[in-house]
Amino acid sequence: MSDRLQQQLDFLMEIDRLKSVNRQTLITDGTRRENTAEHSWHLAMFAMILAEHANESVDLFHVLTLCLVHDIVEIDAGDTFAYDTTAYSDKDEREQRAADRLFGLLPADQHARFRALWEEYEAMETPESRFANAVDRMQPAMLNHMVGELSTWREHGISRPQAVKRLSPIGDGSTRLWEHTQEVIAEAVRRGNLTES
Repeated sequence: MSDRLQQQLDFLMEIDRLKSVNRQTLITDGTRRENTAEHSWHLAMFAMILAEHANESVDLFHVLTLCLVHDIVEIDAGDTFAYDTTAYSDKDEREQRAADRLFGLLPADQHARFRALWEEYEAMETPESRFANAVDRMQPAMLNHMVGELSTWREHGISRPQAVKRLSPIGDGSTRLWEHTQEVIAEAVRRGNLTES
């Protein structure tokens, strides 16, 4: 086997570990928390189905690539709960180290390409990365909406202002999806799943 193929297969086997990284968000039937691999797949489906609502014309294949690559670093860095301000203090450092190691498993050209995709997603400066980030923030909000009283919003005592701050970048990628998410937030407050303040 060539060194290149071995490096590629080593990377592919290493990213299988993403299936073991659990997130805070419950799946829609409320029986368990989703894992990050499931989240990445669901996010790619959100992007495919909802692409017509992007604020700008986007290259859907590029958006899907960003969706599939964006959380690979969680294999080493772990999933940082969106509302945990303490854990966010060193999140960037943990994720940079993870990106160095994980993408470094690939041949040099693919290492550079995948690292650039991950950095593009994080920067939110292209239409594709803004839309990928929009659906990435919307997806757990929708799961929280579906599980109602079991939502992680309720579990952690999250407030409307915290949810709005976390989710408002959805509007940078899709005004329509942000409008809908605001309706979900209002309904969560009415149900008692988000506190008013």
